[in-house]
Amino acid sequence: MDQEQKKQQLKHLSKEQFEVTQHGATDYPFKGKYDDFYQKGIYVDIVSKEPLFSSEDKYDAGCGWPSFTKPIQKLVYHRDQSHNMERTEVKSPEADSHLGHVFTDGPVDQGGLRYCINSSALKFIPFDQLEKEGYGEYRKLFK
Repeated sequence: MDQEQKKQQLKHLSKEQFEVTQHGATDYPFKGKYDDFYQKGIYVDIVSKEPLFSSEDKYDAGCGWPSFTKPIQKLVYHRDQSHNMERTEVKSPEADSHLGHVFTDGPVDQGGLRYCINSSALKFIPFDQLEKEGYGEYRKLFK
């Protein structure tokens, strides 16, 4: 994604989406659109539309944000020492959007990771719309 494309995509974001993806803000816990949301499909970056997570890997961690055990593709990781905490920030590879953080307290039988992601950084593509929206290759992720 070049700078001009990113600029065009950013124009369509709400203030909250912009603050989360571009300035590392955080959704309020238990208030995000996808926290208590379990439809079949994939979650993509709200800025670039690059695929990030599958509903097959989503679970209720009870933390107030959508949680996943693994991403669909490689993400970008950065050390985050803000708010007097030691965390690992997660960003999208193409748009460099702040997504949230990854922690090591996830389900052990699924690798032990918990990707704690802001709803404001995501767009959901329902399973029955994958082909139409250009994500047909991701149908294979579903049982």
